[in-house]
Order: sequence, then C-alpha cells, then structure tokens
Amino acid sequence: MKIAVVGATGMVGREMLQVLEERGFPVDVLLPVASEASVGKKIRFAGEEHEVLDMEVAINNAPDIAIFSAGGSTSLKFAPRFKEMGTVVIDNSSAWRMHDDVPLVVPEVNANILTREDKIIANPNCSTIQMVVALHPLHLKYGLKRLVISTYQSVTGTGKKAVSQLSCERSGIEGEKVYPYEIDLNCLPHCDIFLDNDYTKEEMKLVHETRKILQEQAIGITATAVRVPVIGGHSEAINVEFHNEFDMTEVRNVLEDSAGVKLMDNVENNIYPMPLFAKGKDDVFVGRLRRDDSQANTLNMWVVSDNLRKGAATNAVQIAEYLIANDLIG
Repeated sequence: MKIAVVGATGMVGREMLQVLEERGFPVDVLLPVASEASVGKKIRFAGEEHEVLDMEVAINNAPDIAIFSAGGSTSLKFAPRFKEMGTVVIDNSSAWRMHDDVPLVVPEVNANILTREDKIIANPNCSTIQMVVALHPLHLKYGLKRLVISTYQSVTGTGKKAVSQLSCERSGIEGEKVYPYEIDLNCLPHCDIFLDNDYTKEEMKLVHETRKILQEQAIGITATAVRVPVIGGHSEAINVEFHNEFDMTEVRNVLEDSAGVKLMDNVENNIYPMPLFAKGKDDVFVGRLRRDDSQANTLNMWVVSDNLRKGAATNAVQIAEYLIANDLIG
C-alpha cells in the first residue's frame, strides 16, 4: 500500500502523518510531498526517516491513495494527474468540494455514497465536519429545517503563520501578521475573504457544504464565523430548528449513541465542551443542550472539535480506511 501525503510539512500534513501512525494505517510505502523548498528534507514516520519528494516523483510512483493538504490551486493542478495514474485522491482543500461529480464525505454521515469509480474525494471544511457529525443523527430523527450558526474558530485553522502571530503578540514580539488586526485578546468576525453578499467564504462553506453532505437543499442556513485566540479547536453555537417536535431526554440519548460524538452536558458540575478538552482528540464534543423557548421545535447546542484532527486529518484518514475496508481501492 503506497500512500502519498501532499503538503506533508504543513500543520495539517504533519497531523495527517501522526493520525496515520496512531491508527495503524497500513502504509507499506510513504511518499511525503511538499514544495520545492522542502524537497530533500527528512520527516519521521513510524520510527523511520523519509525524504520529502517533489510532486512529479510522487505521481510517477502511482500511489494507491494521495491525501492532499496543500491548497486549492495545487489540488486543482495535480489531483487529476494522480487520478490518471489510478490513484484515489482525498483532498482537504475547498477546490473540489462543490463539484457535482466529486463526493463530499464525512464517514459517520455519508461514506456509503463512495464507489470504486470515485478517484477524487473531497474532505469538507473543518467547521462543517464537526457540525454535521453532531447534527446528522438529529436530522434523521426530527428533520432539520433551519440552522443559525456562530463559530469561534482557532487560529490553527489559518495555519502556521497565524499561530506564530498569536505567539509573537503574547510575547510582545513584532512579527509577520496574517490577520488585518491583532488576534491576541481579540475576536475577528472575519474568517477567509468577504464575498459579494457580505458573508465570508467560510460562512458560505457552512451553507453549501452542509446541504450537499446531508443531501437537503431546502435547509435554511445562516452563519457568522469568528476567529478567536485559541489553539485547541473550533467551537460552534448552533440554533437548530426541526420540522418535528423533540424530547430533550431523547435528544441526549440519540447523541450518546451516535458514532464520533462525545456528549458533555452536565451544567450542574460545569461539564461542557471546550477546545481545552478537544485538542488532540478525534471526537466531536456536544453540550449546552437546551430548548429554545422563543420558537417551536428549536434546540440550542454547543459543538467543539479539534479542527486539525476530526476537522481535517482524521476525517481524511477515516475516508481512506473506509475505502480499504470496503474494497474500493483499485
């Protein structure tokens, strides 16, 4: 089993390597790929040193699976090249997500749509992944009608330079800034670029990707995405209107029995999800469950997950595991 990790030296790429190792993924040959500046450098995986390769070498090796985390333009250019070699590409960028012929997959929700013909598979946005893992079982039970989402997103979602900016600001050091303002001791209602409708690209990803994954175009969705000075993961306050009435005890039971969900909902003992608990874990943590008394059939919930793990690396590896387990490679 040959596995290429494209963008292996980046934050998500390194997390992908760690997740592959932790989960005992069957890697016989690892092909770590990065930009020209990193070619020839060494990375450590499963106790061995591996040399970083350039893209052409990796393509010519015809890996079974290539997991991409190297930006949209790189994915658009090179994913088809890998596909021509018979490689299955699992892409973490936004490049392929809304293509009609490319499946957008969260394994706990819709892995059953995958077939042997799918050679490019899109990993959803980190904020979308954790949200649909929490919402899917409730959607099956009560039917989603409308979502009002407010996100509180870690600087790790922007990458190494954003983490460096936060670190420099906290240390009183002048450094490169990737945000238009200071992020330490601040909140920026500005994730990704602003679009013509005055929403950001991140906010609209939550709209379009959720509808595609759940195959429900009629769900009303509106979002506000905020960057916060946090390292451990993304948090989301979600106001969920259902078509049908629900029982709070049943809601909790449904979530407790759902794959990938960890219920933390005991406010009497100050137990609720936080990035502090989510960092380094693969679960989607759900809590602060309460009925919205201002509107019928409506629930408030708080959802937290490590955006580098389940929001990116772990979800991609889980897709690869599903492909192997269901004989969809080759």
